[in-house]
Amino acid sequence: MALPGQGGSTLVLDRDAATLCDRRLLAHLARDEPAGNAALVCARYLEDANGRWCRRVQARDLLVDPLDPSHHGSQALDGLDPPDEPVDEKGVVYRLLPLPGERSAAQLRWCRRPGGVPDSDFEQVALREVIAVFESYEPMRTLTEEALARQSDEPKLLVTRLRSEFERLCASPIVLNRGLREAVLNAIDARGLSMSEIAVRCGMVKRDRHGRTSGETSWVARRIGVMPEGGETEVTPWVHIEVLALIARKGLGISPREVEVQ
Repeated sequence: MALPGQGGSTLVLDRDAATLCDRRLLAHLARDEPAGNAALVCARYLEDANGRWCRRVQARDLLVDPLDPSHHGSQALDGLDPPDEPVDEKGVVYRLLPLPGERSAAQLRWCRRPGGVPDSDFEQVALREVIAVFESYEPMRTLTEEALARQSDEPKLLVTRLRSEFERLCASPIVLNRGLREAVLNAIDARGLSMSEIAVRCGMVKRDRHGRTSGETSWVARRIGVMPEGGETEVTPWVHIEVLALIARKGLGISPREVEVQ
C-alpha cells in the first residue's frame, strides 16, 4: 500500500493482511520518481522471502521530505518532533495523555481541549472519534501505535483501553467514506453521472404512484456523507466496507481500493 508523504512524496508500506496494522516502511519515494518505482520496490521485497524486514512506520515519517538533505540520517530523524498535537479546523487540540484511574494506574487515552484556551482541562475522547473529526487515519493511527509500543512495558501506565480501541479500529469493517464521497462528486461533475443513476446501478430504486422507477438518491447521499441519517442532524464520516465496494464497483465502475482512505 502507499501513503502520501511530505512534499508530494510517497511512502511504500507493508502491513498485516488480517489486521491492516503493523505497517512497515519499504521505501520513501521522492515526488519526481516514476510511479512504477513503487511497484518495483514491492516486487523486489516479495521476491526475497528471507529478507522481508523493515522498520515500523513512524508518525514523523509523514513529515520528512526525502529530497531535503537536512532530514537524511537517523540523527536528523530522531530530532524531528512528531505531530503529537493534531489540531482540527475549529482549533481543538488533541493529545495522548495519561488519565488517572479511580482504582488503578493511569490509563493512556486520547484527549482534547478547545484551542486558544491553554488553561482549560483536557477531556477524554475515543480514538475513532478523533479520526472521524479529521476524516483521516493519520497521524492518529501511527501516533497510537507508537505510544502502545513505547508504553506496553511500563507498569505505571496502562494501555489496555487504548490498545482495545486501536485493535477494534484495525479490524472494523466500518471505514471512512471521504474517498468514496470525493469519487462520487467527481463522477457527477466530470462524467455527468447523477446520484439517481448511481443508485440504480447499485440496485437501490424507488417507484412513484404511477409505477415509474428512479434511483434512491438519499441512500447514496447518506452513505457518502452528504446527508444525515434519518433522525440525525449531522452526516456520518463512516460507511461499511461492503457498501463502499458496492458503490465503487457497481455505481462508479472503479476498484474499491481507489476510494479507500488509508
